Amino acid sequence: MGILKSAADLVYTIRFLKLLVTPWEETGAYKAGIINADGSRNKDFNTNDIRDREAFSTHYTMFHRLVYNIKRLMTKIPGGQSTIARYGAALWLIKEHGNLKDEHVEKIHRETGIDILDVLAEDTQWFMIEGEKLSPGIYRMKNDTITTLGAEMVSRDDQIRVHEEKNAPVGEVLGIKIYEATHLKTQQSIYISTGEILR
Repeated sequence: MGILKSAADLVYTIRFLKLLVTPWEETGAYKAGIINADGSRNKDFNTNDIRDREAFSTHYTMFHRLVYNIKRLMTKIPGGQSTIARYGAALWLIKEHGNLKDEHVEKIHRETGIDILDVLAEDTQWFMIEGEKLSPGIYRMKNDTITTLGAEMVSRDDQIRVHEEKNAPVGEVLGIKIYEATHLKTQQSIYISTGEILR
């Protein structure tokens, strides 16, 4: 059984991704004065005022705090400001674990508001060989990510192996080819796009 078991899960996935890619200045919490331009809680925000309390309960729920904390952590990771390369592999992971159809993934993508041209711009053909296959060998990750099971963390500069017998794309999301590799430290599988690896 997949992670996404209902329509409500799909809605929360869309909300999560959309909020994650929304600039701080465009969030309801920023406009209400609850957070500042780097996503930190504004200490001057007064929850004793009834209007401020209503804004707080609308724009700064547990869900919002979770997403904002993850977003702030991502900006501290070297390269974390540019998470587009990871976007395709993340959508593929959601599709696989949620047993989603392509139209569901496309809906999630539309709701996030990310421009597909930005995603494709980070894709690279440097490591490709004939037939859309990825050249076998050892690569390094450009950014932090997780394994396909979500259980282990893969850090920036960790080594991964692309095996010769498994170097064809496992799928495609929004025109981005997705490949499976092995994280050498944990020996677990990881989904990658060519835009997030280095030799």
